[in-house]
Amino acid sequence: MAVNRTPVLKRCRSLDLDPTFLGYDKKSNRQKIHGNKKMSEYGLQLREKQKTKFIYGVLEKPFRNYYEKADRMKGMTGENLMILLESRLDSVVFRMGFARTRREARQIVDHKHVLVNGKCVNIPSYLIKAGDVIEIREKSKSLQRYKDILEVTSGRLFPEWIDVDIENLKGTVKNLPTREMIDVPVDEMLIVELYSK
Repeated sequence: MAVNRTPVLKRCRSLDLDPTFLGYDKKSNRQKIHGNKKMSEYGLQLREKQKTKFIYGVLEKPFRNYYEKADRMKGMTGENLMILLESRLDSVVFRMGFARTRREARQIVDHKHVLVNGKCVNIPSYLIKAGDVIEIREKSKSLQRYKDILEVTSGRLFPEWIDVDIENLKGTVKNLPTREMIDVPVDEMLIVELYSK
């Protein structure tokens, strides 16, 4: 499987993105100050797409598939795209505070630590529905890894569309998020413009 191995902070700098949106502490004070380079309209659209793909850890082909699915759904394509990306299992595990970063959330799902409605699911791109119950499986709950994770994520605010029981490493998706509930610094309209050319 293809994996993007570019160093995270370097990629954040090039995309003009705050690493805290990926769950990373702001370790990098050495942010390079870019000159005021004038960017073309296409350049801006491409940067928004690259930024979104990077935040959610999605490669080009699956991202294109999400876009096409969002386009077929009712409502605004850009908003639908963001809701689809946010309702991926790895993203929901990250939002619930069961992982420090989205990459770690993906690994936790890959390693079969996550149950959805009582069934083991190891597909990070699995789309969650309203009412789904997500929890870390019983065997994994006692691992030191989760004690460490909870120490780091304890101060994190949970989105209003998720109900989380931190003690039992369990959460319920009350409903799917709306675009207003997703705090990702992306202008999805630029992505729609890019793909609709």
